[in-house]
Amino acid sequence: MIHDIPKPEISPNFSIDDIRKLREWNYERLKDASIEEYLTDSRKEMEKFNNLISAAANC
Repeated sequence: MIHDIPKPEISPNFSIDDIRKLREWNYERLKDASIEEYLTDSRKEMEKFNNLISAAANC
């Protein structure tokens, strides 16, 4: 089960503390997820990333 936990706020200067917050958030969100749920979530996020890269390349 993927938990619906709000994403932490990231500082404008993106520090090591922000990376720690994101890692903790991601762990808590996915700690009880099945392999299928984890893969589905990862694929969804990869698709978003690929779309951003494609949009930037087409500018």
